[in-house]
Amino acid sequence: MGAPREETGKLAGCTVFITGASRGIGKAIALKAAKDGANIVIAAKTTQAHPKLPGTIYTAAEEIEAAGGKALPCAVDVRDEQQINNAVEKAVEQFGGIDILVNNASAISLTNTLETPMKRVDLMMNVNTRGTYLTSKACIPYLKKSKIAHILNLSPPLNLNPLWFKQHCAYTIAKYGMSMCVLGMAEEFKGEIAVNALWPKTAIHTAAMDMLGGSGIESQCRKVDIIADAAYSIFKKPKSFTGNFIIDENILREEGVKNFDVYAIKPGHPLLPDFFLDEHPDTIIKKVESRGAVPELKEEKPQPPPKPRSGAVEETFRIVKDSLTDDVVQATQAIYQFELSGEDGGTWFLDLKSKGGNVGYGEPSHQADVVMSMSTDDFVKMFSGKLKPTMAFMSGKLKIKGNMALAIKLEKLMNQMNARL
Repeated sequence: MGAPREETGKLAGCTVFITGASRGIGKAIALKAAKDGANIVIAAKTTQAHPKLPGTIYTAAEEIEAAGGKALPCAVDVRDEQQINNAVEKAVEQFGGIDILVNNASAISLTNTLETPMKRVDLMMNVNTRGTYLTSKACIPYLKKSKIAHILNLSPPLNLNPLWFKQHCAYTIAKYGMSMCVLGMAEEFKGEIAVNALWPKTAIHTAAMDMLGGSGIESQCRKVDIIADAAYSIFKKPKSFTGNFIIDENILREEGVKNFDVYAIKPGHPLLPDFFLDEHPDTIIKKVESRGAVPELKEEKPQPPPKPRSGAVEETFRIVKDSLTDDVVQATQAIYQFELSGEDGGTWFLDLKSKGGNVGYGEPSHQADVVMSMSTDDFVKMFSGKLKPTMAFMSGKLKIKGNMALAIKLEKLMNQMNARL
């Protein structure tokens, strides 16, 4: 990669306590600090490999040691006060103190009020807000004794635009709780501990993102490295640098980084903006849609005279019906129901469970696994590849009830169909 930096070893011998460090962003920050020879406390829940999520606290520890750091894996559920206190005690016993705390552990459910079970609400509030508060509280006595003394919360700027509350109120409250800890603690411990928040400008490719956006989303994401580099540049700053809500790209620009393509999974591909950042959200969404709308070179099919607009949904379903095969049905095994608003709207279904598959107007004969609500316009755009389902979902144009994994399967299917549409 680039030439070695002069300040190599800046974090040598420092102890960094990171929650949720067994994978994703937490692990990336750990590895970046480990390269300097830091001590890393991996405070995370996964002790046994999970079928869908790679990594445990032990595999992360091996990677950290291989990168040049010292690792202390601690099985910790941030909701459990005793487990947090034990991990902090172990860290201090083994490494002599704590210099940096990274509150990264988070639970997410992008569901609206009536669709979020209280169990999920409690999980988000307890992991995100309370877990951050509790871990900070446990580490502060030791951070106060450190020369470095940083708390970094992976949480967004406090943006009170209702758009960010409308679709996933509970998640937003839980994440903003983390940001409020920054607001309060930065002021409370001014001069003693730097307390800041860091949030990505774009979607970051992690296992969590794959689960939310489905595979295929990664081309619209940046690598975790951008967050790790941004976190590192925050840790180098003095204690007086506090109370800031930092966006990864902005701080790296200030550091002199000019080429952000190195962070892209697919350089040149449009990036998905992250939540909670207003760059006039509607224009962002239009930008992404219009970029997706560039027609790829397809063979010119003789075009029938344009039908009146109202038949577009029917026409879309006709094309979908023509492209159904037993293989598609075998591979999908799901029934989709579409609640379309606007001209030519109503209830439509796509049955990819019964032999040979079926589509039509009205309710499916068996209960749908996934119900998707959107306007007829967006529906047509989605099936013709002009509107990415992920983007439609994130911006609230598409509402999904039911099995998210099956909804993601449909996105894959659409990509195959777009070749035909």
